[in-house]
Amino acid sequence: MEPRFLLLSDVATELNVSDSQVYHMVRSGELPAIKIGGRGQWRVERARLEEYIERKYAETAEWVRSNPLTERDPE
Repeated sequence: MEPRFLLLSDVATELNVSDSQVYHMVRSGELPAIKIGGRGQWRVERARLEEYIERKYAETAEWVRSNPLTERDPE
């Protein structure tokens, strides 16, 4: 059984990005997270991470539709 909450480093591994990039995503509100414990450690719920990934797929699909690939002129 997978844990419900992930460390920011686990999220970074899952997304193949740096820990600092995940921290920025959390602090900016882009990726929902909670602070727990006396030291205020960040945790991301696995379900929220999956929702974030789905949202990014949708945003990317929209960008691709809005920016079609064009043929390059032969050189």
